[in-house]
Amino acid sequence: MKKPTEAQVHEALSLIGKHNTEKAVRYAVNYAMYGCHMSGEVLRTQCLYVLNNIQKWRGEDATKVREILKAFTAKRKVSKKPKTKKGK
Repeated sequence: MKKPTEAQVHEALSLIGKHNTEKAVRYAVNYAMYGCHMSGEVLRTQCLYVLNNIQKWRGEDATKVREILKAFTAKRKVSKKPKTKKGK
């Protein structure tokens, strides 16, 4: 999956709020609602908290939300510059 936009992440976090009566997302709801007002690296960190708190949530919405958040929080590989030999 391609990295989701912040708008897609905010939509996924809002979906958690709609399931606030389910025991499996009880602890994630507040993290998710705060995340709806965040951006950048702060949002990425908040998504990690949410992912940790929705581990036992099951269902179609859970799968969709988890997929979006995992793709958003994934570290991208940074290509390393090749080592150059220092001249003699």
